[in-house]
Amino acid sequence: MAIRINIDVMLAKRKMSVTELSNQVGITMANLSILKNGKAKAIRFSTLEALCRALECQPGDILEYEADEGAEE
Repeated sequence: MAIRINIDVMLAKRKMSVTELSNQVGITMANLSILKNGKAKAIRFSTLEALCRALECQPGDILEYEADEGAEE
């Protein structure tokens, strides 16, 4: 996948648990786990906004583009 989700990194920086983030953002632990593990195919802007608000960060702190190794530039 070319987009990496860095929720674990932000949780560690903020010393916040997954449960606490789930409660603050208002999404289920299952959906948060799907996001964290990079299994999500999409994310709503409202969810991204809530994550940024709870983690006190910018979208670029959570989402990171990584080029596929075999991709041509």
